[in-house]
Amino acid sequence: MSSHLFHLHAGGTAVIVDASLAGMPAILHWGPELGPLGPVELGSMSTAAKPQRVSGGIDHPARLTLLPQEAQGWQSTPGISGHRSGTGFSPDFRVTDISGTGFSPDFQVTDIAGSGNSLTITAEDPHTALSLSSRLEVTASGLFKQQHTVANTGDGVYDLDSLALFFPLPADATEVLDTTGRHLKERSPQRRELTVGAHVRESRRGRPGADASLLMTAGAKGFGFRTGTVHAVHLAWSGNHRLSAERSINAQNFLTASELLLPGEVRLQPGESYSTPWAIGSWGNGLDELASRFHEDLRARPHHPRSPRPITMNSWEAVYFDHDLPQLKAIATAAAAAGAERFVLDDGWFLGRRDDTAGLGDWIVDRTVWPDGLSPIIDHVRGLGMQFGLWFEPEMVNPDSELARAHPEWILQVNGRMPVSARQQQVLNLALPAAWDYIFQAMHSILDEYPIDYIKWDHNRDLLDAASTASGQAAVHENTSAVYRLMEALKEHHPGLEIESCASGGARVDLAVLDRTDRIWTSDCIDPLERLDNQAYTGLLVPYELMGAHIGGPTSHSTRRSHSLDFRAATALFGHYGIEWDISDLPQEELAALRGWVDFHKANRSLFHTGRSVHSDHPDPSVDLRGVVAKDQQRAVFVYTQRSASVTYPSGVFTLPGLDPDTVYSIALSVPLTDAASPGQSALEWAQKPVFLSGRVLETVGLQAPVLFPETAIIITAESAEGPAASLPPISVSTKG
Repeated sequence: MSSHLFHLHAGGTAVIVDASLAGMPAILHWGPELGPLGPVELGSMSTAAKPQRVSGGIDHPARLTLLPQEAQGWQSTPGISGHRSGTGFSPDFRVTDISGTGFSPDFQVTDIAGSGNSLTITAEDPHTALSLSSRLEVTASGLFKQQHTVANTGDGVYDLDSLALFFPLPADATEVLDTTGRHLKERSPQRRELTVGAHVRESRRGRPGADASLLMTAGAKGFGFRTGTVHAVHLAWSGNHRLSAERSINAQNFLTASELLLPGEVRLQPGESYSTPWAIGSWGNGLDELASRFHEDLRARPHHPRSPRPITMNSWEAVYFDHDLPQLKAIATAAAAAGAERFVLDDGWFLGRRDDTAGLGDWIVDRTVWPDGLSPIIDHVRGLGMQFGLWFEPEMVNPDSELARAHPEWILQVNGRMPVSARQQQVLNLALPAAWDYIFQAMHSILDEYPIDYIKWDHNRDLLDAASTASGQAAVHENTSAVYRLMEALKEHHPGLEIESCASGGARVDLAVLDRTDRIWTSDCIDPLERLDNQAYTGLLVPYELMGAHIGGPTSHSTRRSHSLDFRAATALFGHYGIEWDISDLPQEELAALRGWVDFHKANRSLFHTGRSVHSDHPDPSVDLRGVVAKDQQRAVFVYTQRSASVTYPSGVFTLPGLDPDTVYSIALSVPLTDAASPGQSALEWAQKPVFLSGRVLETVGLQAPVLFPETAIIITAESAEGPAASLPPISVSTKG
């Protein structure tokens, strides 16, 4: 029996696979390491997991396997759905071979036993003429990855409707967390009880969407960032998808992830195959640990950005479509004085683009606005020592464009019926070779002509009626794959080029697009109050160095709320820092204050972009505390934010999470607490004198919270007191306003 049991483990994660079942293998455990497991104990785990037969049930109770099948009695969400012209709808896959790393050299299923970190399981069903290959992997950071590939081994066409990945949950996973949202308010958290049935989140938008949940998460009731065992799954795919958290009537809890295939989208001819996107699971004791596995895995990639993330000045909210060279030069000059290292020219530079009603697809510099091309602004920017970036929206086309007039057949549409428009634009069918070649050559020519370091790649509408005029078939899957090829080709032809994934803000955030880009734009809303939740829940998947976070103007363009520079700058501090604001005529005092924040970020970005992000589960909803702790736990920076007025006054005690329990830290404020920030009528004692406390005391006992006005933030530093303190330059800013 033990020769059919496999123990995958790495990064503190263990996965136990039982291949002794009649059909596909089952996962007996996914979660914390279980220590060394010998053949007897592995065999006993298999025995201990077998359910009893019950009245009214089937004679051989169905098990949650890697691919649950009706042929084995499964009656919940199917692992695979498809048919051959109405027949062959119920495959019965049987394992034919298992191979893996870390196991014995003989990879026959009857001989393998032991432990490793990956496994490939092949199975066949001769009656439906299908073969299946399932790849399982536990990464060095402790992520659990799965992928299925199904192949048509028969003579006729096999229509695949769905192919899902299944992740088991522990019995105490009784609460579900996911996120929803809309343009300007992505990643809003919502919770519900996991009851019998399915909690399903789907995207049929041709992209994940602003309302998409990056993760489907389930855990022990009341879990938080620091407490409670929690598991989650993410689908690394930028098109339609389906995530679910489910509980069967026989008490099996599980998560699923799959590409959501439109009718007829995958029709496998003889010999053809389809591979699912990778489904990636993480777990932790609290959401911070769960997130850290994703972050560590991303940072271990060979192509992960290694250079310091440049402070970015983006022109959008500064000028919108009003491209005036003297004004843009003045903004760039002020940005360089504030410490910016990259200047991005946003929408409005190309043919006919005076507003959002025309021009998309005509990627030629508009000589009526730029009579000398882009060289004058690029030369000015580079002369100031900054990189230059340019905005594109390659997947879209305005009907009012030369491209649309010349090639209406390149637009995704059903039977010649144009889809309902959005932002006065339609979507190109990049799966058509001619359309793909045109867009590639247009972008390639611009990148060849000018020294451009960075593309802001936008995607400003959902896909509707996304069919190919050439075949009449749904084309979301093929278009998503074509976009990946386009990004890869541009990077191949322009080594060193960086790409930002923007989709009307944060509507395309996933690990597949991040595998081809260098950061995401988190939201078009730069209001610092709105960004608190947005950045926290985006951060469950995306580390700070890949998350665009900009300092907007004094009044938010999306909410009309006004905030001080300190508040705007502090809440953006941990991300890929930037500025999105017309600072061309900023008074010197305010420009110097902005420079102080930029300098502080630069002095600490190696910490912010390599350390572990942590969040306090503060009981008062008016308080937010988050930070970054260095990998060696010798330094940390925290931002304490008073979101709104607290019911209690003062608001009590807060703790600093994630520090080494046995290290003694010196605790200090990076900005003095002034009367402009605090209505407190006496001094905050610990902010006035040296305070030395261990990480254990800081996380269990904590510090007295400062009395702050609503929508105010302070910066707290923790330095190991057992060695020379690192120099953290003070922020030379006013806390007025």
